[in-house]
Amino acid sequence: MSLGGRMSVPVALVAGLHGPARAALVDRLLREHPGSVTIHHDLRQVTTGLVIRVVRDANAVLERAEVRLAHGCTTCTVREDLIPQLLRHGPRARLLIVDLWDAVEPRSVAEALDIPELRDELRLTAVLTALDAELTPSDICRGETLAEVGTAGSEGDERHLAEVLARQIEYATALVLPEVLPAPLPQADEDDVDLCRDVLGHLAPTTPVCPPGDPLPPVSGTALCTHELAARVTPATAQLPCEASTPAADTVVWRRARPLHPARFFDAVDSLATETVRSRGRFWLANRPDRMIAWDAVAGIVTIEDAGPWLESLPAAAWDMLPPARRLAAALDWSPDHGDRVQHLVFTGPDLDRGRIHAMLDSCLLADDEPIAGPDDPFAPFLDLPDDTHVDTRQKR
Repeated sequence: MSLGGRMSVPVALVAGLHGPARAALVDRLLREHPGSVTIHHDLRQVTTGLVIRVVRDANAVLERAEVRLAHGCTTCTVREDLIPQLLRHGPRARLLIVDLWDAVEPRSVAEALDIPELRDELRLTAVLTALDAELTPSDICRGETLAEVGTAGSEGDERHLAEVLARQIEYATALVLPEVLPAPLPQADEDDVDLCRDVLGHLAPTTPVCPPGDPLPPVSGTALCTHELAARVTPATAQLPCEASTPAADTVVWRRARPLHPARFFDAVDSLATETVRSRGRFWLANRPDRMIAWDAVAGIVTIEDAGPWLESLPAAAWDMLPPARRLAAALDWSPDHGDRVQHLVFTGPDLDRGRIHAMLDSCLLADDEPIAGPDDPFAPFLDLPDDTHVDTRQKR
């Protein structure tokens, strides 16, 4: 409850690279929830510090304003303008809808809203990602950067289109394939919708998918916990897809409990990334036995980063300081010989050869009585830096 006994106002985030699909979903939410208001920040000129804010309801644009930011970036927009606007319009709205700009990943915005100072006034209730059924299966394979397609979120934004799309899909509480009405462009046909749902079933198998015309998920219920949302995608606790094979794609899971030889595994990175569309997981290297390493790849772009210590390497007293999700994940992976250390990598793509992927990865495991590694560690340039580093395997080849 907030001041005067008024309930906090529900806030729904709507993300998506596909602007027309996102706008269609926002319009439907406005129609189906009378008294709702949406706030959108146009970030096309954000690198110059200029943002266009548009506030509207189901009937009209209520406000259109130019916003000048000290630093042109998405984070500044959320902190300096979005939150104050939500607080300003909240007392007169039954639902607040945040229409996120194309390249904005919803996690950062969700976590900015889920803080103690705002909980009496605002409650995050849904994170929806709108998708174009025709474009999604091809866009998840595209290797261009956001800057190359004109949707960068800030100056120097080096993210790739496919990796942003993957994060928008995998973080959402529901995925929506809306009808674009009115339809300036041809609507996706049933085959497009079926193919897109098939692909989404591999990328986010536990997330509800709403095809065109189906009822939308609830958006004004209890508050979401962003710690739980993060646990679904954080490498140490991620809910990775299970093995599956459908007409659109295959998902191959590789789990082992022996360490990887760093040089042999590094040599396999190119093939693993370029022969698959999406892959993720956690692994351990023989020469770094105490560190969990995160693997994240999409459209040939690999991110390798240190994800922190394995629990087995920590003193028992430190376990109580960790989130329950982290302890549960460790318990599920536990083995008498290696503790929670595990190789758990998941690969998705069309017509994957499970036997070839398993054979390639098995050949990278450290053999019995084999020396851990030579003096040179090929992962050192990527793991011994303060920030995570992208490795574009197309350039490495």
